[in-house]
Amino acid sequence: MKLCSILALTSVVAGMTVSARAQDWPQWRGPNRDARAAGFRSPATWPAELKEKWKVAVGDGVATPALVGDKLYVFTRQEGYEVLRCLNAADGKELWQDKYEAQGATGPSQGFSGPRSSPAVADGKVVTYGVRGTLSCTDAATGKNLWRKEDSAAKPPRFFTSCSPLIADGRCIIQIGGEDGGAIAAYALATGDELWRWAGDGSAYASPAAMRVGDAKTLVTLTARKIVGVGLADGKLLWELPFVAQGRAYNAATPIVEGATVIISGAGRGTRAFAVARDGDSFAAKELWANPDMAVQFDTPVLKDQLLYGITQNGDLFCLDARDGKTLWTTKLGGRGFGSVVDAGSALLALTPQGEMVVFEPTGKEFKKLAGYKVGTDTYAYPIPASGGIYIKDKDSLALLSFAP
Repeated sequence: MKLCSILALTSVVAGMTVSARAQDWPQWRGPNRDARAAGFRSPATWPAELKEKWKVAVGDGVATPALVGDKLYVFTRQEGYEVLRCLNAADGKELWQDKYEAQGATGPSQGFSGPRSSPAVADGKVVTYGVRGTLSCTDAATGKNLWRKEDSAAKPPRFFTSCSPLIADGRCIIQIGGEDGGAIAAYALATGDELWRWAGDGSAYASPAAMRVGDAKTLVTLTARKIVGVGLADGKLLWELPFVAQGRAYNAATPIVEGATVIISGAGRGTRAFAVARDGDSFAAKELWANPDMAVQFDTPVLKDQLLYGITQNGDLFCLDARDGKTLWTTKLGGRGFGSVVDAGSALLALTPQGEMVVFEPTGKEFKKLAGYKVGTDTYAYPIPASGGIYIKDKDSLALLSFAP
């Protein structure tokens, strides 16, 4: 086991997301944390190959960059530092950088020493979360560091931090610490002051999602051994269910939120759907269905038109009916346990760590491949579709690949 989490799966309800323009990708898994490239128009005909417009070396790491307007925010490790860069999205030229000395991942994770947590951009600020738990807030326009907390995860998970920050209602929410002694915590975006902390379970590698239950703003996430719902304003526990990873698996997925339904997945536990309801001051989650055969470990399923697409720990791309959990089709992609799926409108993109990007039709009838491209190597970060093409982050560089001949 080398790297423990490069994934999440979520959809955030209206009114609780970061502000974003049509093709912005301002945080982990896009504007609504659902891996939907809003406003992106797929080519009428996918070309035989993609053309590289630019490519720049940015350092080690598997964190997905953030795209806001004409700027890219890239978080990596380079020469003993964790570095946040702001690049011009059109040509890749660096506009500013902020960095601090930091030790990388060691032990079984040393092959992935750079950041796994993706930057979050909102209210003119960029929040990053380093491999050993350094939480930073930087001015998005100038690169000036506004605050930094270097003790937020004194004992990170065994494979180091992978939770991507969520910004909602002026709060930065993150899972801190490790399997024992960890917590979910909220910090004031403006000052970095801690607002609340829920320490009812330890932390693994998942990222939180926002969810509205009736008129209540809540958060839902996988912790080390549970799936929990807590209040966004105060961190009060609202509901919880056991979700203990089996064997050598780890809780690394972020729940999909679709209205009152939560879908979670984990190796050894399958994929499950729950309905969350409120009765006065009480909240409860009731299981709707369970599919024990199809589960993710490090990839991120996508929910589109009541169909769920993901990549199993064995490298199989699958499609489930999100209404009852039944498996509709599977196909072998190769690799093991990693990958990402993006909703690009009329097509879906599946990217493996080997740099193989498969374009396929969103349908529950069968796997229908539309195109395939070699886009790099060590491609653990998400591909970001945009008007200029697709941004690809590999192990130590970032490139823009164009559809134009």
